[in-house]
Amino acid sequence: MFPLVPNLISDELNLIVALVIGIAFGFILEQAGFSSSRKLAGVFYGYDFTVLRVFFTAGVTAMSGVIILGYLGWLDIDFVYINPTFLQSAILGGVIMGFGFIIGGYCPGTSIAGMAIGKIDAMFFVAGGLIGVFLYAEMYPWFEGISNATALGNIRIFNSIGISQGLFALIMIAVAVGAFIMTTMIEKKVNPEGPAKSFNNTYHRLAGVGVLTVGIALLFLPDYKERLFTKVSNEEFLHSHSVKEMTADELAFRIIDKDPKLTIIDVRSSSEFSTMTLPGSINIEHKQIFQKEFSEVLGQRHKKKVFIANNENEERTAALITQELDYDNVYILCNGLPSFMNTIIRLEPETNECSFASTSNGNVHNQIVKLDAKQAIDTERFRTKASVTIAAMIKEAKNSMTKPTKLIKKVAGGC
Repeated sequence: MFPLVPNLISDELNLIVALVIGIAFGFILEQAGFSSSRKLAGVFYGYDFTVLRVFFTAGVTAMSGVIILGYLGWLDIDFVYINPTFLQSAILGGVIMGFGFIIGGYCPGTSIAGMAIGKIDAMFFVAGGLIGVFLYAEMYPWFEGISNATALGNIRIFNSIGISQGLFALIMIAVAVGAFIMTTMIEKKVNPEGPAKSFNNTYHRLAGVGVLTVGIALLFLPDYKERLFTKVSNEEFLHSHSVKEMTADELAFRIIDKDPKLTIIDVRSSSEFSTMTLPGSINIEHKQIFQKEFSEVLGQRHKKKVFIANNENEERTAALITQELDYDNVYILCNGLPSFMNTIIRLEPETNECSFASTSNGNVHNQIVKLDAKQAIDTERFRTKASVTIAAMIKEAKNSMTKPTKLIKKVAGGC
């Protein structure tokens, strides 16, 4: 439940929900016949493919659900833990588990389900598994090299082979449908009285067509973040949607005044941020705007949130994403951070006039800010003083830089 956006329930209630889901999962395993070693072993001997059908159905359902929920913005896949892949140990472990499955008739999860309803063979299987875990832990130094060999990280298959997640989902669904057809043919030949005997061919054909249709639909469902980035990065969208702007002079004044109603959000990379930091600024890169850790900062309605970056387009993109996520009181720094440094710190004359995007009758237009002679003199006097003050504040901020916001770790788990 944790990756769901927004967070509808507390972390404590998450544990209760997880317990209920776990009980339901065990019940479904038992009802599907997974507590019987004979039914499980039937996959390897060709007389009962119930296990394969259930696993394929579960996999396709979960995969489709993740893509659909991600498209709707209800699930943040970045919070979903992906087990790191160690290719050599994964292959070796798969071979060992396969032999164990054939010999014992259970996998770890199904053996627990069998033990829970009093199956003696399942009890022995669980006991053997626990002994194996203990021995492996005690002998781990001997196996460490094998276990950690060929580390590939937290990979996702469709990224590794260079295709979209929608295309990968369609391929997996097609494989599942093909596996259903092939296993049904094998089962009917090996065991004419098996589960496949009761299948209604018409219903199964309709189900196959239906699930393939879903797979085709998944081709056109990009992830919510990807969809939002594509939307706001469009040049037409960038220049046709209003974002409030703050001048370099106003930002400098608020920094010197230590305005409590100002939040400076630096969307540059963490390396650039560590090199030069404006006083009181927070580093939130574009993709981190979605993170739960920063929702409190972005959600402070009474504060002006000013986005700064190397150029105004990057600022505008971040600000528009923030507005699309229903945060308000959002501003961008006119002409970007380099212009601020040139104008305020280095006292160079402005090369570009600041334009404030505003709307009138639904049309976006620019209001060019022009200064009269007196204002120009006052502005020059202010910048001269601000140059020294802010330069000192920047130096002080670098020396006493606070630790970056601690990102919430993905919750490890899995079967």
